[in-house]
Amino acid sequence: METCGIILSGGNSTRMGTNKSLLTIRDKTVIEWISAELNACTDKVALIANEQEQYEFLHLETYADRYINKGPLAGLEAALYHIDADLFVIAACDMPFVNGQVYNYLLEQIEDFDAVVPVYNNRIHPLAGIYRKSVLPKIQQQIEKNNLKVRGFFEHIKVNYIREFIPIPTTILEKHFFNMNNPAQYEEAKRF
Repeated sequence: METCGIILSGGNSTRMGTNKSLLTIRDKTVIEWISAELNACTDKVALIANEQEQYEFLHLETYADRYINKGPLAGLEAALYHIDADLFVIAACDMPFVNGQVYNYLLEQIEDFDAVVPVYNNRIHPLAGIYRKSVLPKIQQQIEKNNLKVRGFFEHIKVNYIREFIPIPTTILEKHFFNMNNPAQYEEAKRF
């Protein structure tokens, strides 16, 4: 089965005040860190971004949302619509420390499910999950109804919610699920 890592780089970054994915941690931009990690655990990596020219330096396949101003669900729809793969490994651009070990563990749990969605510290992380291409029509139906919550289509598919990450150290998990949405969190990320 072919896997494709997807970086969702949408949103207005209103709380950060600047494009989160282009901020630098150590010697690379956040989006370069994410791309490298996805590249290590999937067959290919692509980017969903409406401001495509900002990301040309990545040399990735890049697609814009087909449904404008419909949030991350539209980004997921664009990925599944445009890209030929069986499984899509999702990373939001505000997760600078995603880890291939976590994604590989989630991929092992796909079995006959339509999606694998991690639940960490009692929070569902749909933008760090794995989705089969076959869920595309369900996503499109939700967008057409203007039901834009990413987890809104979960009741229409077979989801494997993963709450236990036994083989993975807590230090890796805490970093993997770390979201960087405001300047204070960016400063915290630089200290990791």
